[in-house]
Formats: sequence, C-alpha cells, structure tokens
Amino acid sequence: MKINVPAFTTIDWTSVAATEHPGETGTARWRTQQFGDVRVRIVEYSPGYKADHWCSKGHFIHVLGGKLTTELRDGRTVELRRGMSYAVADGEQPHRSCTATGATLFIVD
Repeated sequence: MKINVPAFTTIDWTSVAATEHPGETGTARWRTQQFGDVRVRIVEYSPGYKADHWCSKGHFIHVLGGKLTTELRDGRTVELRRGMSYAVADGEQPHRSCTATGATLFIVD
C-alpha cells in the first residue's frame, strides 16, 4: 500500500457526508475519504446488522465502540470489542461482519 495524501491532512469526520448501505439485516453508515488507492472510513453498524455478502478485500479494522462479530467463511467467528483490531490481506479469509448491539469502526483498505 502506498499512502498518497497531501503532506499533512486532517479529517473532520463530522463534516463528511454519510452513505447508507443496507445489510442482510440492519444498516451500515459509511463516512469515506479516498486517498489514491487507500480508502479510509468510519463505519457505524446499526443494532442487528449482518452483512449481505462475503468480503475478500483486505482491511485494517479498529473497533471504536460497541461489539463486532466477524464470521470467516471457514466457520470461525471472532468477537471484537472497543479497543480491538484485526487485519486481513486481500484475497485471504473471506469474512463478513455482524453485530447484535451496534458497532463503530475505523477501517483502512
């Protein structure tokens, strides 16, 4: 990954418009900034959210609030709570997110 931003950049996430992405259940709200090939997002999952697809994209994910369950296609599940992170490489370990209570994430991919 090559990070291509102006010399020093700040992001006021409260001024970034959110887009809504329905899941199999619930909704994800994304606030997104794109810097060349790098996408940076604050994602808020509603309570009861479950992704409607398996994802094979690589990510760095950090949980800012709530609890997140990540299901791996091989049957494993990983529980993350505030302050925890995970990383997955492009094309490795198809995964999808769900949350019973809601979660807010910081994602770089």
